[in-house]
Amino acid sequence: MPERVLFTPSALELLWGQQILSRVQALDLPIETLPRDRLTGLRGDDDRETYAIAKRTLAVVVAPPSHFKLSPIPPSADWQFHLAEGCPAHCQYCYLAGSLQGPPVIRAYANLPQILENLAAYERPDQMTSYEVSCYTDPLGIEHLTGSLAECIRYFGTRPDAHLRWVSKFDGVDHLLGLPHNGHTRCRVSVNAAPIAQKLEGGTASVTKRLQALRRLGLPRSQGGGGYPIGLVIAPIMPIDDWQVHYTQLFDAIEAAIDFDCDFTFELISHRFTPGSKDVLLSWYPKTTLDLDESTRSVKRNKFGGTKYVYPTETMKTLRGFFEQEIAHRFPQAKVLYWT
Repeated sequence: MPERVLFTPSALELLWGQQILSRVQALDLPIETLPRDRLTGLRGDDDRETYAIAKRTLAVVVAPPSHFKLSPIPPSADWQFHLAEGCPAHCQYCYLAGSLQGPPVIRAYANLPQILENLAAYERPDQMTSYEVSCYTDPLGIEHLTGSLAECIRYFGTRPDAHLRWVSKFDGVDHLLGLPHNGHTRCRVSVNAAPIAQKLEGGTASVTKRLQALRRLGLPRSQGGGGYPIGLVIAPIMPIDDWQVHYTQLFDAIEAAIDFDCDFTFELISHRFTPGSKDVLLSWYPKTTLDLDESTRSVKRNKFGGTKYVYPTETMKTLRGFFEQEIAHRFPQAKVLYWT
């Protein structure tokens, strides 16, 4: 629950902004209407204080015009779009560090209907188009405040040639179970080995609760579930001490939770970081135990000249072999969409 909810004037002019207002009023949260369409007062005396202020704040704003020009997001999906930016969790390896500008305040978009209407321009006739909505936020983590994820699922349920993909580290899924998704939304949760999840994923649901949420989403409706296609994102994979033991225990828990036939996928993502994200993360979490030692990594450069630190080739090969073998053995019908 945020400690402050800010609304810009333009957000309150829109019906979806009013819908979000009704939700936060029902939760009896402190609400401020800003005098203009600009967020101010979010900075503290240092980066750590700024981070704390921003993470406790939900701002309901209008998505800028740039958000209506979609970007491809391989290998996850054809396109990405955003119902919000910023995340309420406190993951010390945060993927958003260095990606978003300014304090990491959670911005929810009041012009969601217009954002959804814009997606049709990117669909290809008689060819499935996939959209990822979790690039800049955890949509389930703020769903009780916005209702936006459910609205997206309803919308995609009406689009025969478009599929929605979302992922979360939270577990509040009960209100999603009865939605008319028509199999056009794949629900995924992100999980990790116990030492990583417990030490580095603050403010999230436990891995056990995440897996139970995924179970409820994937079970057939005849068994009280949502009947969705489901998936697991195992990320960020790290070769911590005794990693084979800890990840074997994770697979044991997955196997116990997903013990029924379903449309099931895996996405496997090893840990990586950039010089910029390292600086931001250390300003947010100065006492982190996250391994950010460049000397143990290989350098990977993208086509724009950016630098990323990844695990050496042999380490990656060993990790990948373990995960793919475990999945093939335990879940022969599941698909591994990618390793990165």
